[in-house]
Amino acid sequence: MIAEIGINHEGDPDKAHRMVADAADAGVECVKFQTHVVEDEMIPNDVVPGNADEPIYAMMRRCALPASVERELKAHAEERGMVFLSTPFSRAAADRLAELDVAAYKIGSGECNNYPLVGHIAALGKPVILSTGMNDIASIRPAVDLLRAAGVGYALLHCTSLYPTPPEQVRLGALAELRAEFPDAVLGLSDHTTSIYPCLGAVPLGARVLERHFTSDATWPGPDIPVSSTPAEFAELVTGSRLIFAALGGTKEILAAEQPTIDFAYASVVTTAPIAAGDELTAANLWVKRPGTGEIRAAEYPTLLGRRAATDLPVDRQLSWNDLADV
Repeated sequence: MIAEIGINHEGDPDKAHRMVADAADAGVECVKFQTHVVEDEMIPNDVVPGNADEPIYAMMRRCALPASVERELKAHAEERGMVFLSTPFSRAAADRLAELDVAAYKIGSGECNNYPLVGHIAALGKPVILSTGMNDIASIRPAVDLLRAAGVGYALLHCTSLYPTPPEQVRLGALAELRAEFPDAVLGLSDHTTSIYPCLGAVPLGARVLERHFTSDATWPGPDIPVSSTPAEFAELVTGSRLIFAALGGTKEILAAEQPTIDFAYASVVTTAPIAAGDELTAANLWVKRPGTGEIRAAEYPTLLGRRAATDLPVDRQLSWNDLADV
């Protein structure tokens, strides 16, 4: 379970540290930031993202955290027993994270088909989590080829890069397509809806990495806040996803552990009237009733009709095979 803090701190280290603490309290296993070395990432521009009201260049300059703060956040996360990850958006950012000795790299959807950067990150020799929003199988495959060639473990996160994503455009069916095309990949979902339900629904479909944006306070400013979950929602997601995962698998068989329930819930064949030795067993003197502790279960009832009693039988007697005369 990845809590995507991203740039929800708006460049404020105190906010960032609060979110690390709140994510840990919610039971999250991993917190993820974004590493922006703006001069190596983009040229000055006035492009405004669809979920923002200012140019991306100005936003990143405001929200970029220095390496010293990232080091402190990594230490904080690890002190709380979590994995620290960050998404590098440039070579310089990837190299900075390498100096921090991160456990793995997260590559965002926008860089999925940035094969030069994917190759650079893969060459650093750590596992890679690759988001695949805005990409199809054809554009994902070259990135996967680079990861395989580098010999690094990798995960593919299905993603829809809409903020927020309408439920009908989540397309959880893509997980099966990714599994068929990349059977050696760990699969996951990077979700941008406004609820935790798609993440929960992705688990039985094969998702083993779940990522959502995280905020300590839903009233904070920031372009990703509307698609972010609170600590309480993340706690519910952690609990629910683990429960669903534990419930997966198995076959349709009778469990030995169900025996106590079988004993009271099944029905056994019983007499409904006194039966004398030699009398015929009929629907008038035989039926099925609980508990299921009798020797002859209800499923055998039709095969008993027309047979004869071997001995006198009182009413409400659970029938046994020894009570039947030989045919």
